[in-house]
Amino acid sequence: MRLSAFTVVDSYGDRPRADDRLLEVVRLARIAEEAGLSALWVAEHHFHRGGVCPSPPVVLAACGAVTHTLRLGSMVSVLPFHRPIDVAEEYATLDRLLGGRLNFGVGSGYIPIEFEGFGVDPATKRERFDSALDAILSAFDGQEVRGDGPGARPVRLNVLPVQRPHPPVWVAVQRREAVQYVARRGLSLALIPYATVADRAELAEEIREYRAHVPAGGRGEVAIALHLYAGERPELARAAFRRYLESRLETQSTFYRQKTERDPAAAAPDGIERSGFAVFGPPEAVARRLAELSTIGVDEALGIFDFGGLEESEVERSVRSLGKAWARLAAAAP
Repeated sequence: MRLSAFTVVDSYGDRPRADDRLLEVVRLARIAEEAGLSALWVAEHHFHRGGVCPSPPVVLAACGAVTHTLRLGSMVSVLPFHRPIDVAEEYATLDRLLGGRLNFGVGSGYIPIEFEGFGVDPATKRERFDSALDAILSAFDGQEVRGDGPGARPVRLNVLPVQRPHPPVWVAVQRREAVQYVARRGLSLALIPYATVADRAELAEEIREYRAHVPAGGRGEVAIALHLYAGERPELARAAFRRYLESRLETQSTFYRQKTERDPAAAAPDGIERSGFAVFGPPEAVARRLAELSTIGVDEALGIFDFGGLEESEVERSVRSLGKAWARLAAAAP
């Protein structure tokens, strides 16, 4: 199982300006590479401080300039908000600049203010997502695709990604019924369990369902995002985690709000930590707890290290400490 970093790029009133927050992400990429992590993934969000990265390709290009081996990914590109040909061009160019290090995560969106801001009817998001993804993957492969708008003619990208026929694709899923759809397409699966499932048993069921529907000979991967802190001051992480969850409710994060209404105890900070979807404590203990996820079929743990206004110095110590503990654990494994 791989260990990576994932940032929602959340920002708070007592934190630096959004531009400073984005520069923190660039520094996080460098730290993650030095700590031996596999990848850094960046979320796309718009119009609220729960996520201040509206353009992952721009931020990931900056991260690519300060790293050499770290894979860099979107988690996710929100396809219903964009013209497919624009997404294909931007991420193909990014994969070129990164020398083939791009992970392409996609999703359909879930925050009401974002749909309202783009004037997109949430009822159309599945249809928009499906058609956009088909067009983007065809464009990555060098096939002719039709542009958007009246009178648009078929075109081909003049810059293709390094990775052929396209960069590896993850689809972020928060609805259980979407798991089989992703599996049947042979695409990899990304899950945010703190916002959707009650415990590790339910997560294991989702992963088994995914594996059961991947086409014969296919090998999709499963990545899960969870909040991590490895250090001697877990009380700081717990306070930051509470702020983070409160901000999710303020932005009307659809699936976490539904979980809160359905099962308040499981959705509370303590309940999420008991379920193992937030892990705070000494580095060796956090590493061992993460390693257990491999037994239920997780291929990559996406550690959310910079959340809830946690100080950048604490985030750096946490990433570096856990990177060392993870390496020691891997070296000791049979």
